[in-house]
Amino acid sequence: MSNDTDLEQYVRTPNRDELVKEVRAKINELGIRYIYYQFISVTGRIVGKGIPADHWEKTAENGFQLVYGSTANLFVDRHSNYIGYGPEAMELVGIPDPETFCQLPWDKRVARVYCVCFRNREERENPGAFLTSDCRGNLKRMNADFQAQHGLEFRVGTEPEMMWLKRGEDGKPDGGVTKPYCYHIDQFESLRPVFMQVIEYAQAMGLDMIQGDHEDAPGQLELNWQFDDVVRNADRLSTYRQICAQVARENNLIACFMSKPFMGVSASGCHTNVSLWKGGESRVNRLHNDTLPGMDDVFTYRVGGENTFMPDTDDVQKPGKIGLQCVGGIVKHLGALTAIGCSTVNSYRRLWDTGFWAPVFADWGYQNRTTGLRISAPGRFEYRAVDSMVNPYLLGSALLKVFEDGINNDIDPGEPENRNIYEAMEAGKDVKRLPMSLGDALNELSKDDVVKSAMPDEMYKVFHWYKNDEWEKFMSTVTDWDQEMYMDCLP
Repeated sequence: MSNDTDLEQYVRTPNRDELVKEVRAKINELGIRYIYYQFISVTGRIVGKGIPADHWEKTAENGFQLVYGSTANLFVDRHSNYIGYGPEAMELVGIPDPETFCQLPWDKRVARVYCVCFRNREERENPGAFLTSDCRGNLKRMNADFQAQHGLEFRVGTEPEMMWLKRGEDGKPDGGVTKPYCYHIDQFESLRPVFMQVIEYAQAMGLDMIQGDHEDAPGQLELNWQFDDVVRNADRLSTYRQICAQVARENNLIACFMSKPFMGVSASGCHTNVSLWKGGESRVNRLHNDTLPGMDDVFTYRVGGENTFMPDTDDVQKPGKIGLQCVGGIVKHLGALTAIGCSTVNSYRRLWDTGFWAPVFADWGYQNRTTGLRISAPGRFEYRAVDSMVNPYLLGSALLKVFEDGINNDIDPGEPENRNIYEAMEAGKDVKRLPMSLGDALNELSKDDVVKSAMPDEMYKVFHWYKNDEWEKFMSTVTDWDQEMYMDCLP
């Protein structure tokens, strides 16, 4: 039995040496001079280091070091303590995944590569072990374990809404670039210079863009790409956000992924479409490029196979057995899942601003947008209690765990609710609401061992510390609303 650490085994993964050599060939071919080594923090933020490309082989073998607290954005809580890890903690080791190497289209001298994080080699306990507060590394391992145990692969498609806002002279938001008219091509056209630039950059970084539209908030766009394996899709959502931030810099705009910047208009959701498949193949989508500006895997998608969520009876809408079990798992755990899908204080403005199709009830249906989960098309579930601030790596891991619970325990989701949920309630249906504040959602999560298992060891500690502190900071803040409501109050 090998005594090699997780880090040593990862570096010696079969075929990795060949991938490292392929990256060197890409570096030379594309003229890359600098590389961003990236991983994902607890909130979904991209963090990491930049290293000259001359040091690729050395960094691919030995990695780079960064403080453990970077997994929590190196933020301090309201008591001035660093979240997760103090200044006495060791430094993590980031090891790049060569298959994720890709050139940045806005500066072709620079490339990026995603990394997996490990405990320091000199730790007294578990040296070189997987760092459990690395949400991307956790998702990779949980996805591999799920496939090995169930013979099923998890494919995901996300619908990220966001808003393009004007930047005022003070640098702060000054309203949306367009008017809040949903699906109007005139408003879509007003943002054409912006979204065409986003699409150009996205295609150059492996996103197979398939459709887009103007949504019903100021400057609000939704651009979609082809669904794929859960890890690659999460990487693409992170890449998409990075692209939008760059396009905003180039156009003196603000790319706003805040869930609810304005009341009285729709929030920015990130509906997450999920399915489980058997079989299929990987296919490189060259997007009309003879020479790919990155490794093949960046441009690869899983296609074909058997979609186990498809109906297996005469009912053309009702999912098959595995699909129903997974629906059962989601519905059972919707309360705790909401802490991950709606992970900020602001997320719950979306749920309280009624009349804008936000999902506030722990139920499921077919084309029913008032429930937390709907069957948007045969073979595909749309999980709706997710907003644009979501960390897709944490959500992907959590969905795998509730799928597993549903499959292993044959959870029955009950009958679908096809009525408008408000009308069903008037007719006497007892419906459970989703948590309506971050504090309530975190409380639901604390009681749900299945969803918590998606955040093993230090990951849950960091998540709970970070988000509970966010909630406490909000609750300990006097807002403009407080002053307007109570300043002249004489009890």
